[in-house]
Amino acid sequence: MSDNASYLATQSLTVLVPVYNEEESLRQLVVEMNKYLEIAPVATTVLFVNDGSTDGSLAILRDICRHDARYEFISLAQNRGLSTAIKAGIDHARGTLVGYIDSDIQTTPLDFVELLRFFPDYDMVTGIRAKRQDSAVKLLSSKIANNFRRLLINDGIVDTGCPLKILKTEYARRIPLFHGMHRFLGALVQLQGGKVKQLPVRHFPRFAGTAKYNLWNRLWKPLVDTFGYRWIRSRWKNYEIGEKHHQSAA
Repeated sequence: MSDNASYLATQSLTVLVPVYNEEESLRQLVVEMNKYLEIAPVATTVLFVNDGSTDGSLAILRDICRHDARYEFISLAQNRGLSTAIKAGIDHARGTLVGYIDSDIQTTPLDFVELLRFFPDYDMVTGIRAKRQDSAVKLLSSKIANNFRRLLINDGIVDTGCPLKILKTEYARRIPLFHGMHRFLGALVQLQGGKVKQLPVRHFPRFAGTAKYNLWNRLWKPLVDTFGYRWIRSRWKNYEIGEKHHQSAA
């Protein structure tokens, strides 16, 4: 058995799926996720995080989870945004690895298999969307924001917005919650001394529904969030335990 296979045999993966008004996509997402679950090289649970949806998403999630033990959900009391939904999922994940995919099915869960091949050598593996199937406005705003972010923080992450990632939970748990946190997951793992691997993943047109982002929050907000990240980075601290002793229970 290879080192990778031996490692995965002792691990578990929680895949986080943030949901905000995605009733048109959820059933098809399960179809696509099941294709991955049938061949998953690691024990996997899917955790939906309902971010205060106002459509029928929550009712659909209840039905999905009622009929398949591989699926679970938590539901936030109010809509708090993608960063909060991801952080809530991390806080409630039970796996030793945490994955992330959007519910719009623009990336395929099958590519989790490729990402998993790089553990345990890396602490996070993230995708780079190849041949992106997005509008010209989305592509342009993403390119500008990514270039500006790399100029200011120089983290080497090519496609920070790619919604297909896996992290070791020990690193994910140490990520602080702040506005735009989801845009800096790779950089936040690197701040902890972690190693990040990037590789191309497939990208598809949105299956159904409408995008939740506009030019304002695709361009201006990421620029503002980058300065917030720089502030956090300037004050970041790590520590290592040199020695410890625990008294055994009586």
